[in-house]
Amino acid sequence: MNVHAAAPAKAHRLDDRMSAFASDVIDGLSQQPKQLSPKYFYDAAGSELFEQITLLPEYYPTRTELGILRERGAEIAKLIPHGAALVEFGAGATTKVRLLLDQCKFGAYVPVDISGDFLNAQAHALAADFPALDIYPVTADFTAPFALPAAVKAMPKVGFFPGSTLGNFEPHEACGFLRGARKILGEGAQMIIGVDLEKDERVLVDAYNDAAGVTARFNLNVLVRINAELGGNFDLSAFTHRAIYNRERHRIEMHLISHKAQTVRILGRSFAFRAGESIHTESSYKYSLDRFTALAKGSGWTPTASRTDAGGMFSVHALVAEG
Repeated sequence: MNVHAAAPAKAHRLDDRMSAFASDVIDGLSQQPKQLSPKYFYDAAGSELFEQITLLPEYYPTRTELGILRERGAEIAKLIPHGAALVEFGAGATTKVRLLLDQCKFGAYVPVDISGDFLNAQAHALAADFPALDIYPVTADFTAPFALPAAVKAMPKVGFFPGSTLGNFEPHEACGFLRGARKILGEGAQMIIGVDLEKDERVLVDAYNDAAGVTARFNLNVLVRINAELGGNFDLSAFTHRAIYNRERHRIEMHLISHKAQTVRILGRSFAFRAGESIHTESSYKYSLDRFTALAKGSGWTPTASRTDAGGMFSVHALVAEG
């Protein structure tokens, strides 16, 4: 089993991330309107809840993207150099990356995720099925600069960013992420990226308001984290999940709505809520093919191929870093 341990500085980075979590929560809840970053959904419990979401009948992105990777995987494989290091930004469950590993001969796999326990469990499970593959988990916030393991620095690099996570960024942040990924991967690197497309509003709203309430539990989990890790006193029963489609901005918005006037304390700070006041926890932008192509080009990447499903619900793009 070739899962390589993280660098010794990992404990220091964990401390840094805890400080960042506290700072971001206090800053976000001090804003008007209040907001929290969606990256803090993904502790171990949140990651497990998201994997449940991907199996819901209303949630089309995962199964649609998997279909594209299965049907077009051989075409994608032809674009990838033999022996490259595959770097997955925001690695979750290994379902999608297994499709690439089955099609392509990679020299190493570098899964990067903020949830270290979940990341390492998934890496060990993957290693059992790909015993010849060197796996180097990196516990890091993939939206910020991080160092690749020394063992892969000389290899060609291929970034992998599936699941339409790019849509969680504001457009200027998406540009910043793509520029940052280009810098981390290096000149001549490639990127395989999933992008959700514009579609019927009802389909979108249903996908983020599932009948089983799993997305609601996923959304509320960020308050569970704040209570557990930052000593908050959120009453979960006093907040309701709501997802709406913002037509003007081409995005789904997830909110937590306060049922009543209340005050919450976190790390000695007090935050007052009005009845009906919202915490904006996530945006999920939906792109047209032209708008994504323009975003990629403006971020230092040249699109080399684009694939969609038959219904035009989702897209997978191959990009190459401009020189």
